[in-house]
Amino acid sequence: MPLGKFLILYALTVPVFFIIDLIWLGLVAKGFYRKHLAAFLSPQVNWTAAIVFYLLYIVGILIFAVLPALERRSQGRALLLGALFGLFCYATYDLTNLATLKNWPLLVTLADLAWGAVLSGSVALVSYWIALRLN
Repeated sequence: MPLGKFLILYALTVPVFFIIDLIWLGLVAKGFYRKHLAAFLSPQVNWTAAIVFYLLYIVGILIFAVLPALERRSQGRALLLGALFGLFCYATYDLTNLATLKNWPLLVTLADLAWGAVLSGSVALVSYWIALRLN
């Protein structure tokens, strides 16, 4: 994919990611994280770190899930590779926390692993459909 089209796809994928993740974080699981992570949560979000993470993470979804799926013209591949990418990335964070932080909740780890797979698989699939429309 030429860089120009990649950048357009990226720009169109960013709001997809944020909409899906904000529904989870802001509505569905808001109370869940407050309940289980109260001892770990900062009173203020470091927005610079959060935004940099999200912007890099979306590049990862595109490179490791969407582009290979486009090569094979397979929406199933986009969904599967996106879900695996999300599972592996969220596992890195959550399993490290489970291994190193005192009283890190196993329930949060399990929920995050599932959410990472659902979020990233969904975003990869929608981004794949967007890419098809761009061509």
